[in-house]
Amino acid sequence: MKRITLPDYTPSKSNPTTGEDVTPPAKKAFNRRSFLRNSVVAGAAVTAGSAILGNVPSVLAQETHGHLTRGDAAILRWLAAAEIIESDLWLQYQELAGTQDDEVSTIASRQIPGYPASPTGGSSPYTEALSQLDEDMAQYIHDNTEDELTHETFINAFLVSKGVDPVSLDQFRTLPSSLT
Repeated sequence: MKRITLPDYTPSKSNPTTGEDVTPPAKKAFNRRSFLRNSVVAGAAVTAGSAILGNVPSVLAQETHGHLTRGDAAILRWLAAAEIIESDLWLQYQELAGTQDDEVSTIASRQIPGYPASPTGGSSPYTEALSQLDEDMAQYIHDNTEDELTHETFINAFLVSKGVDPVSLDQFRTLPSSLT
């Protein structure tokens, strides 16, 4: 085994002007090299280990034959609920100041019973004030809202594909749209 000689350890010195620690360049270079070398060795060990083990099932990866474990299903259901809440918040923001085209309202009306299929028109004073901060904010709100709605749809569709009931929070939707 090759022996490595380490440079003398020089404790960090404090910069008298800023009070920050100053690490000698040799120590920084050694630490970086050491990290890279150890990472390569660890990667090689993992690769070799997986080649030796072959198809032996891991304790961490349970064999489920395409079905979700109860724990996985619970996590995904929790994430779906979080996405539903997040999409609801973004929809409220969209109604006030998002780009007012049919895209988001059409998607939302398919997912949410009673949601208007056409845009609300927004709030001109609110949209104008927001555009003073960032002129692209209306499009940003629109795109984020669409993303959240698709996240909700995707996770629920995945749950259904695995034989798990989708998440619905429709029973809690008791307020009408903010601008209808």
